[in-house]
Amino acid sequence: MEGQNQNMKILCLHGFRTSGKFLQKQISKWDPSLFLHHFQMDFPDGLFSAGGKSDIEGIFPPPYFEWFQFNKEFTEYTNLEECISHLCQYITHNGPFHGLLGFSQGATLGALLLGYKAQGKVLKEHPPFKMFVSISGSKFREPSICEVAYKDKIDVKSVHFIGAKDWLKLPSEDLATAFHDPLIIRHPQGHTVPRLDEVSIEQLRKWIANILFDNNDGISKGEEHDEQETLKVDTPKELQNNIIDDGNNNQINALEIATTEEEIPKEMQNKIIISNNQINASEFAGNELKEVIQDKSINTQIDASQDAL
Repeated sequence: MEGQNQNMKILCLHGFRTSGKFLQKQISKWDPSLFLHHFQMDFPDGLFSAGGKSDIEGIFPPPYFEWFQFNKEFTEYTNLEECISHLCQYITHNGPFHGLLGFSQGATLGALLLGYKAQGKVLKEHPPFKMFVSISGSKFREPSICEVAYKDKIDVKSVHFIGAKDWLKLPSEDLATAFHDPLIIRHPQGHTVPRLDEVSIEQLRKWIANILFDNNDGISKGEEHDEQETLKVDTPKELQNNIIDDGNNNQINALEIATTEEEIPKEMQNKIIISNNQINASEFAGNELKEVIQDKSINTQIDASQDAL
């Protein structure tokens, strides 16, 4: 499975006046088997240098960046269009990306890109995104933006982390409503990338398993389609509908095996054959947690600083 998903890329957008390296440090709180073992994570810096004091000064080294600027009410934005153009160019030149992940300003911006793409405003040539991870994200509030970005439910699989003590709790909940069938993971912390309890880890693990399964299934179907088209060229028309491939490049007559399904052992029926490798999504979803040793003192300070953002 890792062999096929190693090229799945996620663009990770950091929060206001922090950096890509800081978001990478924040995400390191999570078990690497959740994301790092299955995806290429890209952590670029914001387009603009921080225009003021950063709340992580003294906790994490500079430089610090921001994606765009805004007023206190978050209804007026400066350099937003330039930021969107920059990100679209970055995605085009460094992608394709399978998903977006963002914290705070980065999550808000990521959701906007997905909404704009769904309406055909940006990234028209880029393949559809398959996933979105929002941590303390929110909607833009300017009506002309909302009328486009959130016009319809965004049909991208999404997970939204919402903190009980987060000052963006209600805006985060509102953002989740912009997506079709979102997964919401609640935590007792504030405005931060949260540490996850066992229940949240299992929720996230199963969500990721579905992403990986869908991606592998799509790859498998594409390969099978190509093989079937090649096979049909050399197969008499009266036999084409009966020929299938067993995943091991062996041609089988479907009429001969149509009645053998019951002979397959139950414990094998949930296996998926992809590129001759048997993968069970439930095994991934049920993996025991691996203990990851982190610099707890730094991460504790990071949590505290992000509550102030």
